[in-house]
Amino acid sequence: MLIALSIRDVILIDRLDIGFEPGLTVFTGETGAGKSILLDSLGLALGDRADAGLVRAEAKQAVVTASFAVAAGHPAQALLADQGIDAGDEILLRRIVTRDGKSRALVNDQPVSVALLRRAADLLIEIQGQHAQIGLTDPATQRDMLDEFGVDPALRETVASLFASWRAAEAARADAEAALESARRDEDFLRHAVEELSALAPRAGEDEELAAARQHLQGAERRAEAIGSALAELTPRERRSAGPAATLRAAARALARIAEADQGPSIGPALAAIERAEEALAEAETLLSRAVSEAEADPRGLEAIEERLFALRGMARKHAVPVVELPALLETFAARLATLDAGTEELARAEAASRAARTAYREAAAALSEARSTAAERLAAAVARELAPLKLDRARFVVSRTDLPEAQWNARGADTVRFLVATNPGSAPGALDKVASGGELSRLLLALNVVLAGESPVGALIFDEVDSGIGGATAAAVGERLARIARETQVLVVTHSPQVAARADVHFQVSKASGRDRARTTVTRLDTTARQEEIARMLAGETITDAARDAARSLMAGS
Repeated sequence: MLIALSIRDVILIDRLDIGFEPGLTVFTGETGAGKSILLDSLGLALGDRADAGLVRAEAKQAVVTASFAVAAGHPAQALLADQGIDAGDEILLRRIVTRDGKSRALVNDQPVSVALLRRAADLLIEIQGQHAQIGLTDPATQRDMLDEFGVDPALRETVASLFASWRAAEAARADAEAALESARRDEDFLRHAVEELSALAPRAGEDEELAAARQHLQGAERRAEAIGSALAELTPRERRSAGPAATLRAAARALARIAEADQGPSIGPALAAIERAEEALAEAETLLSRAVSEAEADPRGLEAIEERLFALRGMARKHAVPVVELPALLETFAARLATLDAGTEELARAEAASRAARTAYREAAAALSEARSTAAERLAAAVARELAPLKLDRARFVVSRTDLPEAQWNARGADTVRFLVATNPGSAPGALDKVASGGELSRLLLALNVVLAGESPVGALIFDEVDSGIGGATAAAVGERLARIARETQVLVVTHSPQVAARADVHFQVSKASGRDRARTTVTRLDTTARQEEIARMLAGETITDAARDAARSLMAGS
């Protein structure tokens, strides 16, 4: 409930502090006294649009603070806790507007956005009147109001939970479908790549082995060429030419003949050396011939190795990976192909889960819609009983429940609810704020609040001139219903009706006093005697008669 309102430097108010109590509180005063300033000031604290024109002429800024008492577990506490604000059992909404029109919003003295201030205010208080933002006329809240009136909360929670499960199952189905579609787009490529790589059959480390073998074969070819060249030097280049070995043998034979016949200087040592040279040369030829045979190049083997290396490196370039990664790439592609079959099965399971979740949600939502239809009939009947005493006996109140297309199903169900009214017989029902006049709308909302009293988390209701254009028995009916609502929820009323004022638990008089420099608005809490005098003024006008005072006493006594 609203427990205090502090206003500083707002138009005609320089300083004002008002304390509030449970029950029915009324504000009365002559036209132009400043009752609208009070509502404008409160609206500023609740998040209404800031206007530099609200700042008192001599002041630099206007400040309005509204204080609310809340019980543990109030929705506003949870809202503020999500923003890191500890609300406790009291919530202070403060708004500061400077001379240049800039504003600041604070909740429990912590800076917040105006949007958050307004969201918190919507959970704490509601202003209803001909020119106010009227919560009950908003289709977004009407379904919640109907549910609070006559729908099992457990059913609503079940629908919300099943909707979340359905959304999760549908998201999983979409993911599985996307993954399978992606795999299918690559299927032809994967099958061709796996076929090519499987035919190539790359082995881990194969490129290093082949490179080493090629290097060895290339070295053997060079060795064979060198040995062949050496051997060629030891053999005749032409058939008619004698090789080194033959030359040595001829020299040996010639020396041998001389050695046998000539008794001159000894040539034995020379002959022996030539013979040794011949033997060494023969051994060299034998060894070189054997070496040539052993070092003979294998051109076919080298060609095969180079072809294999070319194939491996070409495949690596094609897939933009190193040769060493080809075996792993083959495994990856093969695994992706394998997931096609598994993906089909996974998608089938996800689709089945999504269908089951949708069915469960739809059944629960249908049960919720049926419960809402039943509650709608009860609510319409209850409001209808309140209309005649409020001089709305020709009006017809309708609660319309409409199924939503599947694309609009949500956590609150598969339907939408609207409060409609027809103010004249035979006319089609329309939206509350489109069909009813200002006075009719105020009384319609009063009837709704009478029926819905205690169902909303809002702890305070403000009615602005709900009695406009009525009097007598109708005004008395309005006062009686306001008092009835006030037994469940704090009610503040700005009124011109003495019948309504007589029902008040607390009565404030708003007046305007003119000084030498400017006018000032003041608010005074009236005691019993002052209340009687004010109600008599409301009955009689400027000149208060004894009869008016007697009538005021009678109204107060009857209340």
